[in-house]
Amino acid sequence: MTANERPTRMQRGERRHVMDRPNVLWICTDQQRYDTIGCLGNPHIRTPNIDRLCAEGSAFTHAYCQSPICTPSRASFLTGLYPSSVHCNINGNRRFNIPEQAQLVTHHLSDVGYRCGLVGKLHLASAWDGYEERIDDGYEFFHHSQSSCQHMDLANEYTDWLDSIGKLDEVVDQTNRDDALRRGTRIRENIPFELHQTTWCADRTIDFIQENNGRPWLLSLNIFDPHGPFDAPDDFRRPYETPDLPAPLFSETDIETQARIAPTHMFQSTPHAPGEAEQRNKASYYGMIDIIDRNVGRLLDCLEETGQRESTLVIFTSDHGEMLGDHGLMGKGCRFYEGLVRVPLIFSWPGHIRQGLVSDALVELTDIAATLTDIVGQPMEWMQGRSLMPIMSEATPGPGPADAGTAAIHRDFVRCEFYDVLDMNWGTGKPPSPKSYATMYRDRRYKLVTYHGSDFGELYDLKNDPDEHNNLWEAPGSSDVRCRLIKRSFDESIVITDPGSRRIGRF
Repeated sequence: MTANERPTRMQRGERRHVMDRPNVLWICTDQQRYDTIGCLGNPHIRTPNIDRLCAEGSAFTHAYCQSPICTPSRASFLTGLYPSSVHCNINGNRRFNIPEQAQLVTHHLSDVGYRCGLVGKLHLASAWDGYEERIDDGYEFFHHSQSSCQHMDLANEYTDWLDSIGKLDEVVDQTNRDDALRRGTRIRENIPFELHQTTWCADRTIDFIQENNGRPWLLSLNIFDPHGPFDAPDDFRRPYETPDLPAPLFSETDIETQARIAPTHMFQSTPHAPGEAEQRNKASYYGMIDIIDRNVGRLLDCLEETGQRESTLVIFTSDHGEMLGDHGLMGKGCRFYEGLVRVPLIFSWPGHIRQGLVSDALVELTDIAATLTDIVGQPMEWMQGRSLMPIMSEATPGPGPADAGTAAIHRDFVRCEFYDVLDMNWGTGKPPSPKSYATMYRDRRYKLVTYHGSDFGELYDLKNDPDEHNNLWEAPGSSDVRCRLIKRSFDESIVITDPGSRRIGRF
């Protein structure tokens, strides 16, 4: 057992009966929008390997994260609980104070016999000073790199690897090492594919797959791309710098709406009409997804070569999206537009999950943990997620691949939260950013965004306004819909409250 491996309860002497369960390759990118997959409606991006996953499995076109920021979203989908329920609402938190009744699904699967591993970022707590403080997360195999630009010499195994093979200076700009230690590493332009952090993550994952020791395994592959900075090498970016690359979704009404929200609810960028810079960023963003896709192909090939494809469930998703110029915004923050809160979600397990199914059911990332525990037959005690197996199961009635695009009913609504998640001024000596609190409630037709502490909000009729340009919050005749949705959103925020310690008696 290596220094990076954690003993399981089985290895500590407790006996477990391990059923015939699938391996799990869980690929989670960082900040990837829902509309970045070729076969799901984007003719401008090349994703042949992710397309292959869709063809060999089930894809959900309306999957929503539960926070538009990394840490609360990851805490949510790893527990199957909302960020506020699991007490993990912010980025930069010292530790993850997980409630008594909550559990990470990776810890749960480790306890029932899985060998669990992680490559890339975990980000349930701050990695500002190096390795984040870990709880009992279940990971035995652990190779950490928060990002390619994570502080050097502070638990970035990617830059350690570059140094070990004599390639550090080729990839990392060390002209001001003191600044790099404080603020993060600067990656040079046009680094080769084989030295890219995404490729390093895939390499370590291939190592894990090839070391399969007969136990069922789960590997969390948490890639940093396509998170900014948008720095795809030229040979990946340039193919997308074409006149037909669609411009961001934008209307002059967006600037008016943002002007009313911005003073009290933060965002990483200042609203402005998108131009050439946004188009270049979009081309680079697509190029970064191209790099991801090429590595997905390598992983699928490895599963085939090792004879494990048929026995492996592959999940592909992202923690949240990226505005990418839509509505005059870049990055992320306290907003809930489709490009930011809607993400890819694909499941592929040959012979067990329907092939070619494309469902527009409303689903949440909380549903991933519930689906995993359903598949292994070991439910968790407290979870707000719901298994997707009733939709994806091969036994589900229906014509199979020919029903692609047909709606399936899973949830009546989805939720997303932003509870003082970011302080953009932390560590700068400036006063803290304004505390921002907001919630999203989205049903099949309407999206309601309540900016708590403000009299202004957003209400969109997604049936008639899918691009979210016509805010109905103050529109004549909209008050009944707005009040009804506010009531439903408030009711749900009460239902999901952490119940606290387990009840052991009537009094």
